[in-house]
Amino acid sequence: MTFVGLVKKEIDMLEAGDIAAVSGIENINIGDTIADANSPEALPPINIEKPTVKMIFSVNNSPFAGQEGEYCTSRNLKERLEKELDNDVALQVADGKSPDEFIVSGRGELHLSILIEKMRRDGFELQVSRPEVIMREENGKTKEPFEDIWIEVPEKYSGMIIEKISLRKGLLKNMNAENGISYFHFFIPTRGLIGFRNEFMIDTKGTGIINTLFAGYFDKLDNILSSPHGSLVAHETGTTTAYALLNAQERGEMFIGPGVKIYEGQVVGQNAKAEDLTLNVCKQKQLTNFRAKTDAVTDDLIPPRVMSLEQCLEYLGDDELAEITPRSIRLRKRTLRNALRK
Repeated sequence: MTFVGLVKKEIDMLEAGDIAAVSGIENINIGDTIADANSPEALPPINIEKPTVKMIFSVNNSPFAGQEGEYCTSRNLKERLEKELDNDVALQVADGKSPDEFIVSGRGELHLSILIEKMRRDGFELQVSRPEVIMREENGKTKEPFEDIWIEVPEKYSGMIIEKISLRKGLLKNMNAENGISYFHFFIPTRGLIGFRNEFMIDTKGTGIINTLFAGYFDKLDNILSSPHGSLVAHETGTTTAYALLNAQERGEMFIGPGVKIYEGQVVGQNAKAEDLTLNVCKQKQLTNFRAKTDAVTDDLIPPRVMSLEQCLEYLGDDELAEITPRSIRLRKRTLRNALRK
């Protein structure tokens, strides 16, 4: 069966270059060759790049679990990941430390974030850890994945791009400029690329182009730029109020606005200091018979920072998780009880 425009058409013969759909063959995988039984000559197998980044996918166990998604159990999660393996040859799935956890490895944070977004749209609830690069031990030395990266940006952003890639231990291999566009070729550890794509698009105002290709495993580098941050963590379960958020925004940047349901241990903002701070964002103002101009505090609230899925994954700390549902993305601490985290 082949395609004529958008219409499928049955045919008896194919020629070189034709694209067709074949059904009725069992136990076939990507890269296999379908050949004549009288001349079973197989084509060279496709070389699939090995995963370089891993994340832990687990069952959502937050206080809001099961409220927004259709598929919430470990069985649902396992079946969906196994189904994805049939279509995505670069993906690998292994069992985690518990029956509710799965180690999912892919070709980068973008690869895994696309999978998470597809699962969201399919009605799944889950929670995921921050992306981590996959290290190797060879001859007693620790190796980490490196990638070649090609960047195209307007010349006015050249200096900024070189500076930021250098801080991430990127090595400039080639550079040229033509018609106001600068072209760069860098060699950089995969760790240095985590969190870079969104920063790159913001810095270049959407005018930059970035492409990467896995280069191999090389000696692990030290002192790669990291962005340590402190989080503002909810003290109790409830609904946020404008009065409480007005005081909380003096401590940092908020991720949520008033009238949002939250739970204890949820990350509601980023602290201005590199340490976590627990605060009450559900506090109600005591009502009295007196009114003042300051009673209407909504106008003084700074709009919260709304982050995409990729930005949420980049923000995560070692002790934090992202709760993913079809309707929401929440950041939370692994241990929700404030008393148990101290």
